[in-house]
Amino acid sequence: MFRQALQVAFLGEEYITAKVDHLKNMFRWSDAEVRIAVCKAPMVLTLSKDLLQRKSGFLVSEVGLEPAYMAHRLTLLTYSLEGRLRPRYYVVKFLKENGLLDYGRDYYNAVVLTEKVFMEKFICPHKKAAPQLAKDYAAACRGEVPARFRFT
Repeated sequence: MFRQALQVAFLGEEYITAKVDHLKNMFRWSDAEVRIAVCKAPMVLTLSKDLLQRKSGFLVSEVGLEPAYMAHRLTLLTYSLEGRLRPRYYVVKFLKENGLLDYGRDYYNAVVLTEKVFMEKFICPHKKAAPQLAKDYAAACRGEVPARFRFT
């Protein structure tokens, strides 16, 4: 975290101010929420506006997360959209829609897990009920959207 803060510190005051304003406008965050977010993940200030827009659009529109919720869990914006956020969302949604997700498991908790732990907790327990889930997840990580992950 200290190393990240140092990298951000060298960006310059004008750059940081512009990024903070952009975050406030994009997420409709208060000054307090921006402070919380930047303190938790200072590297968010280094992400491009386009990347932030795509990730926030996905998290708000598709996943249904509230902007204030994301201020407290800003690490969501630091993960790969195509390699982690979207594939794990598909798995969680598939499991919920099929009544396979245990109580207390939500999207954020699925995203922050390492790949190994995610597989152990979200994929492997459902091998019998959803035998194609591991293959579908692997395909989603490659950028494909398997038919079972197309929700209407």
